[in-house]
Amino acid sequence: MPSIRLIEHENHIPEMNAPYVLITPTYADGEGRGAVPKKVIHFLNIPINRSNLLGVIGMGNRNFGATFALAARIIAQKCNVPVLDRIELAGTQEDISRVRAGLIKLRDNPCSTTAC
Repeated sequence: MPSIRLIEHENHIPEMNAPYVLITPTYADGEGRGAVPKKVIHFLNIPINRSNLLGVIGMGNRNFGATFALAARIIAQKCNVPVLDRIELAGTQEDISRVRAGLIKLRDNPCSTTAC
Protein backbone atom coordinates (compact mmCIF):
# COMPACT_ATOMS: atom_id res chain seq x y z
CA MET A 1 0.00 0.00 0.00
CA PRO A 2 1.30 3.47 -0.78
CA SER A 3 1.69 5.87 2.12
CA ILE A 4 1.69 9.60 2.70
CA ARG A 5 2.77 11.68 5.68
CA LEU A 6 0.43 14.54 6.54
CA ILE A 7 3.28 16.48 8.06
CA GLU A 8 4.93 16.68 4.63
CA HIS A 9 1.87 18.50 3.24
CA GLU A 10 2.29 21.83 5.00
CA ASN A 11 0.45 24.02 2.49
CA HIS A 12 -2.45 21.76 1.59
CA ILE A 13 -4.38 18.80 2.91
CA PRO A 14 -4.27 15.75 0.63
CA GLU A 15 -7.42 13.99 -0.50
CA MET A 16 -7.54 10.20 -0.32
CA ASN A 17 -9.27 8.99 -3.47
CA ALA A 18 -8.95 5.31 -2.53
CA PRO A 19 -9.52 3.27 0.64
CA TYR A 20 -6.77 3.74 3.24
CA VAL A 21 -5.76 3.11 6.84
CA LEU A 22 -4.86 6.04 9.07
CA ILE A 23 -1.94 5.65 11.48
CA THR A 24 -1.97 8.42 14.07
CA PRO A 25 -0.17 9.41 17.25
CA THR A 26 -1.98 10.58 20.36
CA TYR A 27 -1.17 13.94 21.93
CA ALA A 28 -3.31 14.38 25.02
CA ASP A 29 -3.12 16.10 28.34
CA GLY A 30 -3.84 14.13 31.51
CA GLU A 31 -7.58 14.46 30.89
CA GLY A 32 -7.45 13.27 27.27
CA ARG A 33 -7.99 16.72 25.75
CA GLY A 34 -6.22 17.34 22.45
CA ALA A 35 -5.68 13.62 21.78
CA VAL A 36 -6.26 13.86 18.01
CA PRO A 37 -3.60 15.98 16.29
CA LYS A 38 -5.03 19.11 14.65
CA LYS A 39 -3.57 18.14 11.26
CA VAL A 40 -5.48 14.83 11.46
CA ILE A 41 -8.70 16.64 12.40
CA HIS A 42 -8.36 18.94 9.37
CA PHE A 43 -7.56 15.93 7.16
CA LEU A 44 -10.65 14.04 8.35
CA ASN A 45 -12.88 17.09 7.92
CA ILE A 46 -12.61 16.52 4.17
CA PRO A 47 -15.59 14.29 3.27
CA ILE A 48 -13.73 12.02 0.82
CA ASN A 49 -11.04 11.37 3.43
CA ARG A 50 -13.66 10.25 5.95
CA SER A 51 -15.55 8.13 3.43
CA ASN A 52 -12.45 6.21 2.26
CA LEU A 53 -11.15 5.50 5.77
CA LEU A 54 -11.12 1.72 6.39
CA GLY A 55 -9.70 1.75 9.90
CA VAL A 56 -7.21 3.40 12.21
CA ILE A 57 -4.02 2.34 13.97
CA GLY A 58 -3.11 4.25 17.10
CA MET A 59 0.36 5.06 18.34
CA GLY A 60 1.14 6.14 21.87
CA ASN A 61 2.87 5.51 25.15
CA ARG A 62 1.44 3.01 27.63
CA ASN A 63 2.82 5.15 30.47
CA PHE A 64 -0.14 7.47 29.87
CA GLY A 65 -2.63 4.77 30.91
CA ALA A 66 -6.18 5.44 29.71
CA THR A 67 -5.01 7.93 27.09
CA PHE A 68 -2.76 5.35 25.36
CA ALA A 69 -3.68 5.48 21.64
CA LEU A 70 -6.76 7.54 22.56
CA ALA A 71 -6.74 9.36 19.22
CA ALA A 72 -7.41 6.06 17.41
CA ARG A 73 -10.39 5.29 19.64
CA ILE A 74 -11.85 8.78 19.15
CA ILE A 75 -11.42 8.66 15.37
CA ALA A 76 -12.82 5.12 15.15
CA GLN A 77 -15.93 6.13 17.09
CA LYS A 78 -16.53 9.35 15.14
CA CYS A 79 -15.88 7.78 11.73
CA ASN A 80 -17.52 4.42 12.47
CA VAL A 81 -14.43 2.38 11.58
CA PRO A 82 -12.48 -0.18 13.62
CA VAL A 83 -9.29 0.38 15.58
CA LEU A 84 -7.10 -2.11 13.73
CA ASP A 85 -4.20 -2.02 16.20
CA ARG A 86 -2.54 0.02 18.94
CA ILE A 87 1.24 0.32 18.98
CA GLU A 88 3.50 1.64 21.72
CA LEU A 89 6.03 4.27 20.68
CA ALA A 90 7.71 3.18 17.40
CA GLY A 91 6.63 -0.44 17.83
CA THR A 92 8.60 -3.66 18.05
CA GLN A 93 9.58 -5.90 15.14
CA GLU A 94 6.61 -8.09 16.12
CA ASP A 95 4.28 -5.07 15.94
CA ILE A 96 5.63 -4.08 12.54
CA SER A 97 5.27 -7.64 11.19
CA ARG A 98 1.72 -7.93 12.56
CA VAL A 99 0.64 -4.57 11.12
CA ARG A 100 2.28 -5.30 7.77
CA ALA A 101 0.47 -8.68 7.56
CA GLY A 102 -2.81 -7.02 8.52
CA LEU A 103 -2.40 -4.31 5.88
CA ILE A 104 -1.67 -6.92 3.21
CA LYS A 105 -4.77 -8.84 4.24
CA LEU A 106 -6.81 -5.63 4.19
CA ARG A 107 -5.41 -4.66 0.77
CA ASP A 108 -6.49 -8.03 -0.62
CA ASN A 109 -9.92 -7.89 1.07
CA PRO A 110 -10.81 -4.27 1.91
CA CYS A 111 -14.33 -5.17 3.01
CA SER A 112 -13.00 -7.19 5.93
CA THR A 113 -13.57 -4.14 8.16
CA THR A 114 -16.89 -2.77 9.30
CA ALA A 115 -16.32 0.28 7.06
CA CYS A 116 -17.67 -1.60 4.00
